[in-house]
Amino acid sequence: MRLKMKQAAPKAGRRRLFLAQVNVTLKKSVLDPQGKTVLQALHSLGFSEACDLRVGKCFELTLAARSEKAAASRVKAMCEKLLTNPVIEEYGFNVGPAKR
Repeated sequence: MRLKMKQAAPKAGRRRLFLAQVNVTLKKSVLDPQGKTVLQALHSLGFSEACDLRVGKCFELTLAARSEKAAASRVKAMCEKLLTNPVIEEYGFNVGPAKR
């Protein structure tokens, strides 16, 4: 005989999955030769409405944490220790529940 087990409701403090999207760009004071090259290429392809372009990086990170606030704190630490170069780059991020 098989018994169906119900999935337990999440307990306070249980770790959940969160999705963080981190955008990294060069600081405004740092020249962006790659951005200038891409902008010139857009103009040569007929996209004359493009006025300025800066190249950056985007990270999508799934992490386990007890709360969204805790996840955001860990993402900030990751950005400051590895994902960005604080001398020449700035960053912003969003954290939300991960879709399963």
